[in-house]
Amino acid sequence: MSGDYTLEGLSVPESLDRLHDLLQQVAEEHPAVAPTDIMLFETAVIEIAGNVVEHGRPHGTVAWSFNLAVLPERLAAVLSDDGQEYALEEEQLADGRWAMPEDAFAEGGRGLALASVALDELDYSRSGGINSWTMVRHRREDSATG
Repeated sequence: MSGDYTLEGLSVPESLDRLHDLLQQVAEEHPAVAPTDIMLFETAVIEIAGNVVEHGRPHGTVAWSFNLAVLPERLAAVLSDDGQEYALEEEQLADGRWAMPEDAFAEGGRGLALASVALDELDYSRSGGINSWTMVRHRREDSATG
């Protein structure tokens, strides 16, 4: 069974609750999706959406949209926003993944690295003033369910 989901909002903390609710709905409507896949996908989505809420400028007025497809072999989503451009630095990527900050005590910069570990694909692009984060997690069989 597959399904498509869409959600839109402004970059305010309540938006994160709406994303949690949507992913809970996905888990309920797609019991064949392994709980581990849902949990790790949700972790990545919330990390990236949290960055949009925290860093999106002007604060609280950045519009975002979230489109999720539940497919037989993967969960695929695009989170887009009209905030300022994300300043991607080359050293943030290591072996095609977002790297942890070199400073072990750095307070920021871990969210994208965590999302990258939880996902099989994480890409950022900007076009026409819109930031787009593409997230893909290939579905696995959950050892707890079979």
